[in-house]
Amino acid sequence: IVNRSMARPMELQEQFPDVEIEIVLEDGLWDVVSRSDIVYTATSSPNYVIDKASLEENGQNAGRPLMLVDIAVPRNIGSDSAELPAVVPYNVDDLKAVVAKNTAMRQREMIEAENLLREEADSFIGWRESLSAIPTINQLQERANMFRQEELKKCTRKLSQNDNFSDRELEAVERLSRGIVNKMLHGPMSHLRRAESVEKKQAALSELSSMFRLDDEAGGRGRGRRRR
Repeated sequence: IVNRSMARPMELQEQFPDVEIEIVLEDGLWDVVSRSDIVYTATSSPNYVIDKASLEENGQNAGRPLMLVDIAVPRNIGSDSAELPAVVPYNVDDLKAVVAKNTAMRQREMIEAENLLREEADSFIGWRESLSAIPTINQLQERANMFRQEELKKCTRKLSQNDNFSDRELEAVERLSRGIVNKMLHGPMSHLRRAESVEKKQAALSELSSMFRLDDEAGGRGRGRRRR
């Protein structure tokens, strides 16, 4: 810290005891600048503290990289210092431009994040709603399997009376019946899973329940349990 007096820098030194702060009086400014990579200025001086002429006068025009950050109003660093090689000055307006650019970038990222969250939320809602289809799918499979087993019993009862039918052939009939049922159920269940919106899924559930009389079957099982 380069300052006209020691009092204010020492207050900072006491406020931040864990930070190593070197305090230099104003007449040591150019010694500090000569061994610094970045210099911040924030004085109340009405005149430039650093400009092209003073940099050249103090040997800072040899091409050594130097960044000057002026956060004072009025400005402490002359804009002509940018004419020297490897000297890059920034002022409050430059910093505002950087802040505005970063803010715009963050806003774009926020919009992207919001879109991503919205997509993931929609995906989660769709997954959650798909769980409501599981009982209907199970009912549909149970009902179809019940019909399959009833018809299979009738069929195998007749086939078993034929001495020409082996157990292997009866097993083939069993597999055939399962394959037919699975193929028939594939379309309705795919339709149910493909329903995107909650309304479409509920409508599909209602259609399948009505088409295959699943509610009647569930009610019949319930009444059967109560009779027992």
